[in-house]
Amino acid sequence: MKLNHTFHAEGISAGYNDRTVIHDISLEVPSNKINVIIGANACGKSTLLKTLARLLKPTSGEISLDGKSISKIPPKQFARMVGLLPQSPIVPEGITVTDLVGRGRFPHQSLFNGWTTADTEAVAEAMETMNITELANQHMDELSGGQRQRVWIAMALAQQTDILFLDEPTTFLDITYQIEILDLLTDLNRKRGTTIVMVLHDINLSARYADYIFALHKGKLVKEGEPSHVITPALVKNIFGLDCTVIEDPISSSPLVVPIGRHHVFQNNVYS
Repeated sequence: MKLNHTFHAEGISAGYNDRTVIHDISLEVPSNKINVIIGANACGKSTLLKTLARLLKPTSGEISLDGKSISKIPPKQFARMVGLLPQSPIVPEGITVTDLVGRGRFPHQSLFNGWTTADTEAVAEAMETMNITELANQHMDELSGGQRQRVWIAMALAQQTDILFLDEPTTFLDITYQIEILDLLTDLNRKRGTTIVMVLHDINLSARYADYIFALHKGKLVKEGEPSHVITPALVKNIFGLDCTVIEDPISSSPLVVPIGRHHVFQNNVYS
């Protein structure tokens, strides 16, 4: 049973070298929910995720986990609580699926104990969750893009963390694999209560799969809440510069963004 955690950011700014990318963001991540960060390209989505996951140090502000600054939590302890799948991770040459998933157990190991039964069980469970058990002995370079992504997510699951950050886990995958990955992550959240925070590029997939959305524009958090509250024509116009109408998704009942475009006009000329 996963625990409820309080993950809070207060007035954080961060960036690279002398360039600030995110500005004065305050938020609290809803526990045991699927949370999605949306926004246009280069708006700071990945920078925010990396800062929350402690890959980037904020230039101002504070991030706390259960009331304690994450900068004061020892790295291995933090890694036992928070897992991260970065965008486009590098595959170690010649590594098998089982070996890569097994690397997720590093935070639970020490110099005084080797590979344990608990490690074996955690790896097997993660592989089963992501439906990759039959790929166990294959090399990563033999797999398709969708299969590779499932292996990377399984590695993160093998950490057995209560909180999981994912940076665009469906990027470069065709729509079938995108839906498969998001369905598997939803299963993980619903069965284990894992708090998921991910950056997604597709606004309609975000609206369908998210319980809670954080919308960024030019490095600032401009709106947050449930998809029905956040995804509106005004918000889409503001952060994407796109004229659209928003209807109800006939499958999920979530908001569905329908772009208008310059060359497509309804017969009744409502948008002409």
